[in-house]
Amino acid sequence: PGEGLRTLDGEDRELSPEMLVIADARRPVALAGIMGGAESEVGIGTDEVLLESAWFEPGAVRRTAGALGMHTDASHRFERGADPEATLVAAARAVELIRELTGGVPEETPLDVRGEILPAPARIHLDPGRLDRFAGTGISTDETRRCLVSLGFDPEATEEASGWAVEVPSWRRFDVLEEADLMEEVLRVVGFDRIPAELPAVEGPDALELPSHRVRRSIQDHLAACGHAEAISYAFYGEEEDSLCRPWSDRGEAVGLSNPLSERYDRMRRTLIPGLVSAARFNRRRDREAVALFELGHVFWRGEDDEPREVEHVGLVSGGRLGTPWEGSVELDFHDLKGVAGSLLSRLGLDTTMVPAEIPGLVEGAAAEWRNPDGRRIGVLGRLDEEDPLYPLFVAEIALPAAGAVSRGRTVELPSRHPGITMDVTLTHSKDVLWREISRTVTEAEVPDLAFFGLKDRYEGEGVPEGFVNTTITFRYQAGDRSLTQEEVNRRQERLTRLLTERYGREERG
Repeated sequence: PGEGLRTLDGEDRELSPEMLVIADARRPVALAGIMGGAESEVGIGTDEVLLESAWFEPGAVRRTAGALGMHTDASHRFERGADPEATLVAAARAVELIRELTGGVPEETPLDVRGEILPAPARIHLDPGRLDRFAGTGISTDETRRCLVSLGFDPEATEEASGWAVEVPSWRRFDVLEEADLMEEVLRVVGFDRIPAELPAVEGPDALELPSHRVRRSIQDHLAACGHAEAISYAFYGEEEDSLCRPWSDRGEAVGLSNPLSERYDRMRRTLIPGLVSAARFNRRRDREAVALFELGHVFWRGEDDEPREVEHVGLVSGGRLGTPWEGSVELDFHDLKGVAGSLLSRLGLDTTMVPAEIPGLVEGAAAEWRNPDGRRIGVLGRLDEEDPLYPLFVAEIALPAAGAVSRGRTVELPSRHPGITMDVTLTHSKDVLWREISRTVTEAEVPDLAFFGLKDRYEGEGVPEGFVNTTITFRYQAGDRSLTQEEVNRRQERLTRLLTERYGREERG
């Protein structure tokens, strides 16, 4: 440790025990495989030279050169694996040149000293038929053999009729290791221009499909069927976009980029909404009468331990007017996007509740959030807080891991072969009573043979007391094993109507 060596470039190098050197009895005279020492340099007065021709393990040379910050012609060769069998040949050639050019006389017989014997070069099996299929073009057996022999390889027929055992020459032992390397050597000589430009045939999927892939595909298919086009935006943005809408600002700070492309893209996105809004505005400025987009992507933030977090979200944006006056145009609003996002949550089999919320970047009174059964927020929905003369934009975003979205098998329920009976009931109740409360009451009542119920209409105005609203609910009764009678349906409905009236208000049969 601490021993030094001045190399041929005049630099003093401090050596460490793991570095290999060439040394005399007292001190190092050269860095093995990298550079000689200044003390043993050949000068104008040199009349005796000791020739050493050696091979060094590539990894040792690479580590030493890296530790000393040196890159030389010698290290370049040794790091990549020189020919271990060439040492005597190289020494004999050097002696011959010295005798021819300077009149030097060798005084001693050369010594051949070896350390640990390297294993013999590999013998690799090559199947010419596989080579022909791999290349996708006709290469004859004779041509393959001629190419290999010209490069120093020795192909010998094996007992197997389908190939050769190819002996690799010592100077290629470090870069020809398997059958694919031999194929490349043959094609290199034959010429890559002979290989036709065709895509290979692919049989079956290129990888196993994971449950997360099925969830993503299910989401994409469902939202496309709902009329939304998929968008792909950058995973980073700037301060302006980060402040546009902050539905998840309670998670943590944004993850900054150490080498941003520009100030507009200096942090990873914490929400998908800015990218979708940017795409929607782009379409809106170009006179698109309506826009409906979605994106599946990852968002990022810093946790309490200052470590980056990453989860997958699905975001939606919509706005404008669909259709023509002849068809009956419809203006996309809060409830349209709520229906699309709600149907997606149902498709994923998620049990959620929607409640009003105040969300930065969304219009107060026109924003809500979805919560799962344990009360955690899993998604947001609302109108973007902006003034635009064309049409407003409505946005939604759902955190898939928080929602517990998983791949679920589909079940098919056969429809009943027997007819059903549909009844409408109008319930007059306070405007403070939300539909979800009425829906929960009907569900918990567990009325027999109630196949479906839903909101048909809500009305407030003339004939309805102030502060109240008329909600019309459709009920459909249907049994799977027989036809229900009107009397049976009336008894079930009267019990359910009585329950709703006692709990929420007065009823008027419609």
